[in-house]
Amino acid sequence: MHTVSGGEVAGILVAVFWAILVSFLAVALARLAQTLRATTKLVADVTDQAVPLLADASAAVRSAQTQIERVDAIASDVQEVTSNASALSTTVASTFGGPLVKVAAFGYGVRRALGGRKEEAPAAAPGRTVIVGRTVPGARRDKRGRGTFRGKRD
Repeated sequence: MHTVSGGEVAGILVAVFWAILVSFLAVALARLAQTLRATTKLVADVTDQAVPLLADASAAVRSAQTQIERVDAIASDVQEVTSNASALSTTVASTFGGPLVKVAAFGYGVRRALGGRKEEAPAAAPGRTVIVGRTVPGARRDKRGRGTFRGKRD
């Protein structure tokens, strides 16, 4: 029989560990290759879908640009109409405004002149003052409604 020396045992152990290491590396490389194939397929699929999407986005941007140009044209037309309306209202105000103010002032003067000849209008109800459509009591009342008396009652 042949006896195995310590150096031979060490060589066998190194060879076994080397074989295990190579096996693990082979499995890791196989999985890495599989991952790279899946990644390549995914990138190809994304590229196939992205190209039409980019074309659609480009068409949408062109359409939006066309619509913006139309809105700009409409806004400039509206601005022109507004300036024309402003000029027209200024012309109408200057043409008719002065004479209408004069007619109104003349009518007011005539009413005042004719009103002065009539008897004075009867005064408002005693104890009340009219302010822009509201009637306000003439005397203040305290919280219990007893007039302005604030002293003790007998």
